[in-house]
Amino acid sequence: MMAWLTLTDASLAFGMAPLLDHVDLAIERGERIGLIGRNGTGKSSLLAVLSGARALDDGTRTVQSGLVLASVAQETRFAPEATVFDALAEGLAEVVAARRRFEARSAAGAPPDELAALTQFLDQHGGWAWEGQIANALTQLGLAADTPVAALSGGQKKRLAIARALVANPDLLFLDEPTNHLDLAAIGWLEGVLTGFRGAMVVVSHDRAFLDRVVTRIIELDRGRLTSYPGNYAAYEAAKAEQLAFEATMNAKFDRLLAQEEAWIRKGVEARRTRNEGRVRRLEALRRERAARRERIGEARLEIASGAPSGKIVAEVAGVSKSFGEKVIVRDLNLTILRGDKVGLVGPNGIGKTTLLRLILGEIAPDAGRVRTGTNLRVAYFDQLREALDESATLAEFISPGSEWIEVGGRRTHVMSYLADFLFPPERARSPVAMLSGGERNRLLLARHFAREANVLVLDEPTNDLDIDTLDLLEEKLADYPGTVFIVSHDRRFLDHVVTSCLVAEGGGLWREYEGGITDWQAQMRVMASLAEPTVPAGRSASAPKATATPASPPAAARRKRSYKEQRELDELPARIEALEREQSEVSTLLADGAIYRTDPTRAAELARRAAELDALILAAMTRWEALEGG
Repeated sequence: MMAWLTLTDASLAFGMAPLLDHVDLAIERGERIGLIGRNGTGKSSLLAVLSGARALDDGTRTVQSGLVLASVAQETRFAPEATVFDALAEGLAEVVAARRRFEARSAAGAPPDELAALTQFLDQHGGWAWEGQIANALTQLGLAADTPVAALSGGQKKRLAIARALVANPDLLFLDEPTNHLDLAAIGWLEGVLTGFRGAMVVVSHDRAFLDRVVTRIIELDRGRLTSYPGNYAAYEAAKAEQLAFEATMNAKFDRLLAQEEAWIRKGVEARRTRNEGRVRRLEALRRERAARRERIGEARLEIASGAPSGKIVAEVAGVSKSFGEKVIVRDLNLTILRGDKVGLVGPNGIGKTTLLRLILGEIAPDAGRVRTGTNLRVAYFDQLREALDESATLAEFISPGSEWIEVGGRRTHVMSYLADFLFPPERARSPVAMLSGGERNRLLLARHFAREANVLVLDEPTNDLDIDTLDLLEEKLADYPGTVFIVSHDRRFLDHVVTSCLVAEGGGLWREYEGGITDWQAQMRVMASLAEPTVPAGRSASAPKATATPASPPAAARRKRSYKEQRELDELPARIEALEREQSEVSTLLADGAIYRTDPTRAAELARRAAELDALILAAMTRWEALEGG
């Protein structure tokens, strides 16, 4: 069967280094491909080539005739005065135009052949009911048709851009960082939409949990080459580790052979007179191959300047409430943040995460309650909108205005060397910020913020546009950072690897702190939900209708009498909690010893997972006990 889209011997370059170096690619029906690679390697350019928005320098692009293509760019753009309906209609522009042309030409008595061609096109693309397609999209989005796009949040605009692409039922869909600015609920919605998508798809994303759930193949763009890995991101990680180890071994063998040949060619005059001419030609070929071999791009070296430590207590929040008009942001919050805590703020877009942060850090006053901030706090902000970027400045000027040197962690470093640590070579240091890609801008902002002597980091969506390698290193550095970190992010894997607790919005201004990352919080919620499920009496179906007679509700102050089963559950809970805590103590002792990580790492990983499960089970059991005690 013919592939839906193919690239053959494709080449594309900007400057000296090729982004695509004579590559081949075939996209089959039903494939969901994740495209990954370092920032600046050309992922967005490749996506533009695939969608037809950019031409190749050399090679061919072939698309099966009759296929509908749609794209979602990294940055969403809409007409300034557009409504939600107008924006969705853009995705059906060709269909809408054909329908209007049919109606106009039909009224004018156009020839039957012309009307037949238009009829066939409209039949193929659902053009007779395009208004219904938009109505369905509006229902999924939960937005009114006449809502101005300018009034939408960043997350709503991203969902609208995705809906605009999907409304035409495309065969080939191209998505560039679709999870940026989406909250967890919206990412879940997108995962459901894409796993049910019947066409083929190529998505550029740094969200590893998203890639694990959605894609069926990973393609890595590295040094102008495309390498395909079957399966999701987890399968790619395992295969890539083996490949890199093999590549390192082969390169080392090649370099040893080259060194031997170089030593031979440099022997004395007599040896050169009698040398084998074939061997000389082989050496010349080895030299050319070595010159052409492009080394794997180096790793970023992130160093975070922590400055003087803050006091032990960073913030104490007691009974704090805050509202803006009728919108309640925080209600009766009690919280203590200690030095070294790494807190993830989790909640829908627009819920008030930034306002809550400003309350905790004492930057705005609460309507009720008290906030006491600790001593010697030095706060550095990383903003998701990149408002701190000066487009006209060079990279060197932005990092160290007026000086070629920068102080990082008490050490004086040349700005060129510091930028090189963040994968900006010297020739790029004099380039303007305006020339950087989205991921490179984020990396530049990290470079500036990490050079500041701060002991509290506030990171607002720091993972947007960063490549996966940089994300891995950022996770490692933040985990080791001695200061306090607040992170607003919807990247589940990033939060799991960094934070010590999650502060979760539960609606109506209520926030609750959960130990661990997103996975720990979700596990605790599942356990709590299962324990709170009502039981169905024997002999009665769960779907049986309720009795028509409804007894009067008891007075609020009266305590409901526990059923036999609830009383039995309450009696058993103390022993159950004690057993769980005993197991938790045993697991903690084994893990604290440390030897198990060396002698049996697999068992150590199992115990670590069990420790997280026990935390969730104990919390859920305590919550259930409290509920039953209260009657």
